[in-house]
Amino acid sequence: MIDAVPQPELVDQYCHGVLRTELGLGTFETQLGRTGAPPAPGTTFFDTQTGFAVRRWCPPLLGLEAHCPPARYLARRRELGVLETGRRLLRGSGVRAYLVDTGLPGDLTGLPGDLTGPGELAAAGAAEAHEIVRLELLAEQVADTSGTVDAFLANLAEAVHTAATSAVAFLSVTAAREPLDPAPPGPGEVRGAAGRWLTRRRIQEPLEDPVLLRHVLWSAVASGRPLQLRLGMADPTGLAGFAAATNGLGTDLVLLHGYPYHRQAAHLASVFPHVYADVGPALVRTGARAADVLAELLELAPFGKLLYSSGARGLPELHVVGARLFHHALGRVLGAWVAEGAWARTDADRVAALIGAGNARRVYGLSGAGEGRV
Repeated sequence: MIDAVPQPELVDQYCHGVLRTELGLGTFETQLGRTGAPPAPGTTFFDTQTGFAVRRWCPPLLGLEAHCPPARYLARRRELGVLETGRRLLRGSGVRAYLVDTGLPGDLTGLPGDLTGPGELAAAGAAEAHEIVRLELLAEQVADTSGTVDAFLANLAEAVHTAATSAVAFLSVTAAREPLDPAPPGPGEVRGAAGRWLTRRRIQEPLEDPVLLRHVLWSAVASGRPLQLRLGMADPTGLAGFAAATNGLGTDLVLLHGYPYHRQAAHLASVFPHVYADVGPALVRTGARAADVLAELLELAPFGKLLYSSGARGLPELHVVGARLFHHALGRVLGAWVAEGAWARTDADRVAALIGAGNARRVYGLSGAGEGRV
């Protein structure tokens, strides 16, 4: 009973902009993969769950039949042009607000061109858009304009404070790669690490020093803004100590992109009151199996602790696929529980609204916060 639960409005709590440039077949399909690398010789990323989902959900938004051949779809894309294609796809996703990571330009992420910013994404999608500030990049920008350790640390503190007044959240992309020392570093440790990194920074070394990273993370925690931690393919169990150390301080932690460790992320969300788990990107990668993954998340995490996102980057098609697979999976899972009598229809509707948008509006302080709240 897929239609037993209505499609809730969506707040995409983590995504990137879309490409401004037209794409050929080879470049387009590369963006369907997980790493930005091309497929193996003789294969195609259209033969993946994500590729099949694109062919299922996107062609009708461009006036084509579902599952049409990739070449025909891309020909229609070129006929409409990149701006009109993006507008149709983004508006067809049903997303009402985007939280956008503007961290890196396209040429540094394996993408063949620049990505749209929050304003452009909002205009194309007829939605709200808010910026997520990437902590590592913020520190690197401050380092490039600070000549001494004292200036760097003072300017970094000011930059974090300023960003907290305008950004919807902070983001760290490296904190979850390995088990994280949960304690904030002392002033002497920070100064020493800053001096060593500023010396190496002359060759554009990224911020990966564990002491400085902890310092930046704790600066973000002190700001009170939600802190997103992008897991990639890392096990989030290594963040348990940091979650325990930050419990009760008033800053929410949002675990992004937990698949295939989505159950561990959901478990942490069930243990710590300030920890939340991401739902969407795992569904994009699992396609026709998305309902099974969503059901596993719902087994473990309280329903007020799960938030939708697409994780989309580069292709507007990935915004569509994220939204449609989420709606489809939600309808299948909750619809089946309603049909079995395990859930009341009103509860299913309310939980759908929480995960789709209500939880994100509450956590990030967006307009409409509290709608659908338990």
